[in-house]
Amino acid sequence: MKSPNDFLNELTTQLTDLLDQGKHTGNDVRDNIRALIQSQLTKLDVVSREEFEVQQAALENNRKQLRALEAQLSALEAELEQQRQSSAPDPSQP
Repeated sequence: MKSPNDFLNELTTQLTDLLDQGKHTGNDVRDNIRALIQSQLTKLDVVSREEFEVQQAALENNRKQLRALEAQLSALEAELEQQRQSSAPDPSQP
């Protein structure tokens, strides 16, 4: 994965080269710049906002399930401890 500085340096170089050529004007320059930026973004390890939000929602759902399972486990452990204490022989009785 490229560092932000590498990305900016490469982008600046490519934009300068593009503008120095002087062949393209108006919409051509805009289209080329857009394509250049898009190609640089695809080289980065990024996801779309929509995909990020989907993953964020899935993570929150998993956290809720984990909290529920932890609570259930604690309740079961407490119940097991109660059963052990109630079935243990009373040391005060012979």
